[in-house]
Amino acid sequence: MKLLLVEDEIDLAKSIQDYLNSNDFVCEWAENFSSAVDKIAIYNYDCILLDLMLPDGDGFDLLTELKKLDKTDGVIIISAKETLETRIEGFNLGADDYLIKPFHLSELLVRIQALIRRKQFHGNNKIIFNEIEIDTLSKVVKVNNREIELTKKEIDLLLFLVGNKNRVLSKGAIAEHLSGDMADMLDNHDFVYAHIKNLKRKLISAGSRNYIKTVYGLGYKWQNE
Repeated sequence: MKLLLVEDEIDLAKSIQDYLNSNDFVCEWAENFSSAVDKIAIYNYDCILLDLMLPDGDGFDLLTELKKLDKTDGVIIISAKETLETRIEGFNLGADDYLIKPFHLSELLVRIQALIRRKQFHGNNKIIFNEIEIDTLSKVVKVNNREIELTKKEIDLLLFLVGNKNRVLSKGAIAEHLSGDMADMLDNHDFVYAHIKNLKRKLISAGSRNYIKTVYGLGYKWQNE
């Protein structure tokens, strides 16, 4: 899962980024308003963690910009502003959650997980797709009730595909999801093919049908046969 942290306090940003990266997220960081505007215009994120008080702009303006772009990225406001009016304004502008600083990183983590569950998996921790079962918290994947061994990247890829069922995902979008914003600086995205190939092989070997379809010239799609 790919996150964007918009936070100007460097020490706090680093601690949040390190914590989330150690919990299997790809967490990108924007330290000011202008950098965040550039990133949300170019990339997609599963969740944006948005500080309201930025040195060169207001987080609410960033939230407004996000909605103008018609982006569906989830947004959790993280702010020291704790008035009722500020929280209401945040929700009215389209935020999904609001966490007041200071907060425990463990609480931030469960709120991110809950938001992603609501947006992508109808609020469920366990995703069932025919013979495949994915526990999004323990990251255990079963086929026909038998656990299979997948790497972290393969589980991330599987969740990304299932969460975007019936949508064509380009190699670039998959590379970005797995590797973060630096993916567009890579010479090629051939590693996506390798991950797709390995994931497909492991699922089919375990007794799954083939749900990963190659859409030639465009990318890949998860769909029923």
